[in-house]
Amino acid sequence: MEFEQRVRDAFNASIDTKAEAIDVLPAKIAIVGEQLVQALIQGKKLLTCGNGGSAGDAQHLSSELLNRYERERPPLPAISLNSDVATITAIANDYDYSQVYVKQIQALGQPGDILVVFTTSGNSKNILSAVGAAHEKGLRVLAITGKNGGELRGYLSSDDLELCVPSSVTARIQEVHLLIIHSLCDIIDHALFGHIS
Repeated sequence: MEFEQRVRDAFNASIDTKAEAIDVLPAKIAIVGEQLVQALIQGKKLLTCGNGGSAGDAQHLSSELLNRYERERPPLPAISLNSDVATITAIANDYDYSQVYVKQIQALGQPGDILVVFTTSGNSKNILSAVGAAHEKGLRVLAITGKNGGELRGYLSSDDLELCVPSSVTARIQEVHLLIIHSLCDIIDHALFGHIS
């Protein structure tokens, strides 16, 4: 019963975090969704990245766009920068781990593209470096964060976007990040391809 109670506590904590997030995030998610839609309409792409569980979130978003979310539709341009192990380890080995996304952004990013960074802390050096590289190439940044945004907040420009989960617990932040991903995918599909019948 002790383990069952721990699971119930986790469910309740997740529900509480989502209840708090619903007071601050939906309007912002809607605005961000509209911005992503406009970028895609203009032929721009999304580059996504993160570390650890946030890398999984970055891959999740790009795969939902490249393949499909809840309907059959044309693929949408998105690239997860943390999916190529050979590239990441080559850059980390030859240069520094803080550069693993920088070099990819320099090679793949085009003005008007959007870099989507997932980070629960906002303090990862490779994410901070990625944001700097994105700005140098003329990309906008969407930061999906928690814990008050961390150092990353100071790196964002006035043109950038942030969705910050009101929590300091990594697991709860990541649970809301997943809901943000699905909400953005729903907005994109609805805006570009209409209602599901």
